[in-house]
Amino acid sequence: MTAEPANWRAHLPTGVDPATVDLLAERSLPAAWAARWADHAAAPTVHDRRSGWTTAGELEARSAGAAARFHAAGALPGDRILISAASSLALVVAHVAALRLGLVVVPANTAYRERELVHLVTDARPTLAVVDDPTCARWVVDADDRVVATGPDLDLLPAGREHPLLDRSAPDDPALLAYTSGTTGSPKGALLSHGNLLSSAEALRIAWRWTPDDRLVLPLPLFHLHGLGVGLHGTLLAGAGVVLHEAFDPGRVVDAVRDERATLLFGVPTLWQRLLASGRAGELDGLRLGVSGSAPLDAQLHRAIAEATGQRLIERYGMTETVMNVSNPYDGERRPGTVGIPLPHVSLRLAPGTGEILLRGPNVFAGYWERPDATADSFVDGWFATGDVGAIDDDGYVRIVGRRKELIISGGYNVYPREVEDVLRRHPSVSDVAVIGLPHPDWGEEVVAVVEGGDPGADAALRVLAVDELAPYKRPKRIVHVEALPRNALGKVVKAEVRDLVG
Repeated sequence: MTAEPANWRAHLPTGVDPATVDLLAERSLPAAWAARWADHAAAPTVHDRRSGWTTAGELEARSAGAAARFHAAGALPGDRILISAASSLALVVAHVAALRLGLVVVPANTAYRERELVHLVTDARPTLAVVDDPTCARWVVDADDRVVATGPDLDLLPAGREHPLLDRSAPDDPALLAYTSGTTGSPKGALLSHGNLLSSAEALRIAWRWTPDDRLVLPLPLFHLHGLGVGLHGTLLAGAGVVLHEAFDPGRVVDAVRDERATLLFGVPTLWQRLLASGRAGELDGLRLGVSGSAPLDAQLHRAIAEATGQRLIERYGMTETVMNVSNPYDGERRPGTVGIPLPHVSLRLAPGTGEILLRGPNVFAGYWERPDATADSFVDGWFATGDVGAIDDDGYVRIVGRRKELIISGGYNVYPREVEDVLRRHPSVSDVAVIGLPHPDWGEEVVAVVEGGDPGADAALRVLAVDELAPYKRPKRIVHVEALPRNALGKVVKAEVRDLVG
């Protein structure tokens, strides 16, 4: 089944002719940002706890100065620069400067340890590294002593006396080398172009009605595309303002929404759940838009947030290789349990037989860094094979069923973990649950539910719920309780580590 390309028209404001929507008209994000800064130099643009508000004009000047330092250190367009630091104005300046100079940014999770950082350095071969942890900086240099490492303030780089050319990148030029989570084998780098980044941010600007009057509270890390490619890039493209948080704290987020008169808040399901549990979610009723992504949003949580705040969250669907693909509409129905309809100029269809989601559009990357075999394996007749299994309803709304590689085959029947998880989460004793398949001598694989916390005394009730809602082959054969499910930096459960817990 295919989500018809015409469906994306539902994302357009009333009266906008689809034929006029050109996502690449400004060629690159840096070129578009420079135009915004020139027009509104005094606009408050980036806020952090250390510096307060920085204007667009100040960001332009500081990023130009940082680009000159990178240039003086020997970095040339096309060179890689590894960036790993907590969210701050200095980090934004370094990132923006790198893109303006034509460097290829390699974002690195601040939680990475030596083995993980060494893999990125040896694979990407960066010229520079901006790292806020001295130990991590040492690991980087030990991995390759040709790398020049500095902190986010760039104080270890020479002062740039020459003014290099900026904002000259073309749509096909490389911009970001984002490494996948590496659930199987070593992480591989998805090489995103300036056109990929611009088209995705521009599609969101249109679809979410992002304007210079908006202010976004962003408690997400900038080493992940949700915080970086959606939150930061989208804010700067819209000429809006962003309030950065180094870490998520429910009270500080609510305070920031109030104090900075924020209109937007982006988060992951765990963040929204913690806001709800804080008892202060009702104070978010002044937001114009709340967005949830990076992990499935439970339909019950969606409804609970709506009841507490009046906000019907927009759930959307993106990934490392494509930035953003699909979103519930701003003006139309926001359907719990779905990720919406394809964004402008994104085409989506399901592979026959498997239901795997295939994508095509200006947001889709060209391939993996120096991995031609992996690239070839990821495309089917020009369509990117996402690895996600989906379903499309009669109105074109997309629902994520699960990951193709997480498919459980029990007794010859296909079981998608997401479906079983959604059922079990309905029980009040279940904080969260991960469903996995483990080897079984008779069934091939058995369905195992790994419950976070919860009351083992409620297992009988969970089994009754499964009997009422699921076919026999989908019901968990075992229920295992753990104190906490292993998660990544954005709160997404890491299934490979869940298997290690259960054994």
